[in-house]
Amino acid sequence: MLEKQRQQLILDFLDESQFASVRILCEQLSSSEATIRRDLNKLAELGKIKKIRGGAEAIPSAVAPAVKISGKSFWVDKEKNVQTKRLIAKRAVELCADGESIIINGGSSTFMMAEFLQERQMNILTNSFVLAHELLESSQNQITLPGGEVYRKQSIILSSFENDTTQNYHGSKMFMGCPGISEVGVMETDPLLILAEQKLRKRAEKLIVLADSSKIGVKGNLIFSSLSDVDAVITDSNADRATLKYFEQQGIEVIVVEACD
Repeated sequence: MLEKQRQQLILDFLDESQFASVRILCEQLSSSEATIRRDLNKLAELGKIKKIRGGAEAIPSAVAPAVKISGKSFWVDKEKNVQTKRLIAKRAVELCADGESIIINGGSSTFMMAEFLQERQMNILTNSFVLAHELLESSQNQITLPGGEVYRKQSIILSSFENDTTQNYHGSKMFMGCPGISEVGVMETDPLLILAEQKLRKRAEKLIVLADSSKIGVKGNLIFSSLSDVDAVITDSNADRATLKYFEQQGIEVIVVEACD
């Protein structure tokens, strides 16, 4: 991870938690104590944080805070279970055909689809500007982005307008990741995300959820959709068997790839 990205993640973390210890930042960013302390020193010198014993805290802003999306940063999630996510993404792309129109919701799991979409020629609507950039650089796919505001932390574009480019798009499939999926439904971390994702869901015939085993059976307090709206789940062989069997009983196609331990 680049120094600039790591320091922005520290600022994002403090923006949510107000305080963070060096130990927690080391765990979250998979970095050494020396690296984190060096980043904190630089951020403190720039006046962006306040160093305190054992960590750092956010500096209160005099400006009214903007509406923010909660949840972990895209760049943090991207480094977790990388090889397993890659296999899940590969299997997802195998469900697509050239010339097809699909929708890809932003996220670390769906971002992995870019590698396998490079040789395809498809129409892709995505709210992930990092995925869009990757595909524009490496493929001949037709890329469509919704209008809206860029949320840097999660590398997505959220539209606050009801009438934007998404209303004119039709996709055969929508691919999305999630923080959890259980008998309760597909979880999400923020109401703003749910509103934006539901707009995309209305434009697709089928919903396919990419969820590695760490997400299977996980519940939360915000639900994006019930299981009745899910057509397929792609996961790995470490997923809880009982939960996967329950999904199948609900009419969901369960696709399992071999986990990379």
